[in-house]
Amino acid sequence: METLTGGTALALAGVVLGALGTVLGQHLATRVESRRHQWERAATDRAERKAAIMDFLGSAQRIELVLDSRNLGLSEACGTDEEALHELWLATKAVELVCATGTAEAARDYAGALHARVRGGAASAAPAAKRERRHAFMEAARRELSGHRPGLKAR
Repeated sequence: METLTGGTALALAGVVLGALGTVLGQHLATRVESRRHQWERAATDRAERKAAIMDFLGSAQRIELVLDSRNLGLSEACGTDEEALHELWLATKAVELVCATGTAEAARDYAGALHARVRGGAASAAPAAKRERRHAFMEAARRELSGHRPGLKAR
């Protein structure tokens, strides 16, 4: 059996170190890529939630405008009110799809209060109840967008 000479041992050690360096480099690159992908996914999810919340708020604001116009005697119930209600409930469903359960429930409650006010007129749900539900939704939306998401729906 031949013994390893100094040059051969040094060459073998170089090959082993090179292989270890390559494996370690690939592992680190994969890990960095995985984290980057997770970060991008989180940013995309947040943008999707924010868009749904903003669409809901836009629809809710349109209903608030209808209610304010009625209170000021500027308009009566009309077909555009029904369209606005339809948009509100559609936006509510979008919130239900992409947001946590608490945010979705707050959106449904707020939409329900607005719906009752539009359909029932001034004699329906008290403005204080509507304000409370709006406040609850805004707080839930803040939590949703800040990253504190209890009750997250699995996707």
